[in-house]
Order: sequence, then structure tokens, then C-alpha cells
Amino acid sequence: MTIDKEIGFDKILNALKAVGEETRLRILALFQTGELTVTELVTILRQSQPRVSRHLRLLCEAGLLERYREGTWIFYRLAEVGPEGDLARSIMKFIPFSEQILQHDAERLAEIKQERQGKASRYFSENAENWDKIRSLYVSENDVENILLNVTSDMKINDFLDVGTGTGRILEVFANRIGRGTGIDLSREMLAIARVNLEKQNLHHCQVRQGDMYDLALANGSMDLILIHQVLHFADDPSSALRETSRLLRKDGRVIVVDFAPHTLEYLRDEQAHRRLGFKDEEVNMWLENVGLQTKPVIHLKGTKIDLSIWVAHKV
Repeated sequence: MTIDKEIGFDKILNALKAVGEETRLRILALFQTGELTVTELVTILRQSQPRVSRHLRLLCEAGLLERYREGTWIFYRLAEVGPEGDLARSIMKFIPFSEQILQHDAERLAEIKQERQGKASRYFSENAENWDKIRSLYVSENDVENILLNVTSDMKINDFLDVGTGTGRILEVFANRIGRGTGIDLSREMLAIARVNLEKQNLHHCQVRQGDMYDLALANGSMDLILIHQVLHFADDPSSALRETSRLLRKDGRVIVVDFAPHTLEYLRDEQAHRRLGFKDEEVNMWLENVGLQTKPVIHLKGTKIDLSIWVAHKV
């Protein structure tokens, strides 16, 4: 295995000891993509919560996993930065994912993700017609839209992508600034409304299509500007979504992420299918920088119950 930066002998030894046990190796394998909670891991592994928590503690102490609390939930993910992150990714390359026990774990993980997606899909289906109002509950959308237009005022935008386009509102906002616009969304109900809205405005240079933010099925280097507006808090794996958008950017192209700052409104997990309760500035900046983008100072907007953050990054 190759490590980009030198790591101490003791750290390597501790990491190898940590994964030198069947359950802990199974746990590490589950972090090939995305973040998981203790409850989800207990469901997959069919082991007690105290036992799973002990294994997670040892993997965190070895630097292979990162732990963070968000409200009443505790998330774990593969270490992402520094020598520990390099070591974690290197070990992952040697895990035999074709082994039957790991295949079974992967199947149960897929079931959990499918259940999550089903919950989110039902929410979007039931609220498609009122989506723009829901998105404006905490921070004025007019204020957000004006900032988005301002921070891109110096750009020539031939190709624009709106990830999680919803009703197509952002395509309408940017319509007279772009050559071509594409909106991607998983919800058929949202897309049906977006098509009607675009047709009413005669915005024939804009189109929407069903798609997955982790696999956008568009060519490398095909976009000048990509917007991800209040989408990441629904995502299982925000960093992978940002990696996919980075792939699409042309040189000097920009990604703009609009999402909630950290908050404590737990009911949004159940009522509105939120996976994350907002993001810290440095968390999203780290993901953007890890995929080769250069970040700018984060813009903050004060809301009634939740504050909003706007991250801007470009490809150099």
C-alpha cells in the first residue's frame, strides 16, 4: 500500500490491529461509501448496540473512522484527510468485498438506503406542489437568489446544471444568464411541475431530467456552473455527490452549495426526511477541497429558525 504522507509505526500497527478482527473489518467495509449511524450498523450486523459501539470506538482510536454528533444522532464515516485518511483508503483496497459475509452486509446496507430513499421520495411526492414555499420557510428565497446571481455576475455561463432542481425555480432565475440549463431530480412529481413551469416561461433552452446526484450521466468538463441548492441535507454521502459535480466542471467553472448551517430542529428528520441537520463551514469546504476545488469565504444568511450558508468553489 502507498501512503502519500509518512505515518508513524505505532499508528500503522494500531490500525492493523483494529481491522484484525472479523466484525471490525466488516464494519470498515461498510464505509466504502457514505456515512452511517450506530443504529444502522446494529441493524446490518445483527449485533448489540454496546458491542458495535465498542468496535467503532476502536476503529476511531486507530484513526480509520471519524465520529461526530449531530443532535441526537451520532454519525461515523471513513477518515478523509491526512495520513490516517490515506491509510484508511489504502486498507479498503485490500478488503475482499466478494466474500459472502460482506456481500450479505452490503445487501442489508442497500435495504437501509432503499428505505431511506423511499421515505424521501414519499415526502417529495406529497409536497411537490408546495416545494417552493417549504424551501422559503426559514430564509427568504429572494435573498438567496439575489446572492446567487451576484456571486456569478462575472461569469459567462454557457452550460448550467441545477442538481436537485425541484420545481425548476433556479433554472428560471438563471434563464437569461445561461446558454443551456439542465435540471436533475429523482422525483417524477417534481419534474412534472418543473416542466410545466419552464414551458409557461417559454424557457426552451432549459430542460429537466430524472437523475441521481451520485451518477449524473453527463460528460466530464461539460459544465460552467453547477448549483446544489438545499439538497445535501438529504444525502447519504454528500462528499460523493460533490466529487461527481467536480468531475463535470470545466476549468474555472464553479460549484455553489446552498444549505443549512448546523441546527437542532430534530423534527425535520421525521417530518421532512432530512438526513443531516445542517453543515459546518469547514466540513463542506473540506469536501470541496478534497475533490480539487478552490473554496471562497462562506456566505451566511440569518434565518427565522435556521441560518443558511452558501459555499462557492471553482476549478483551477
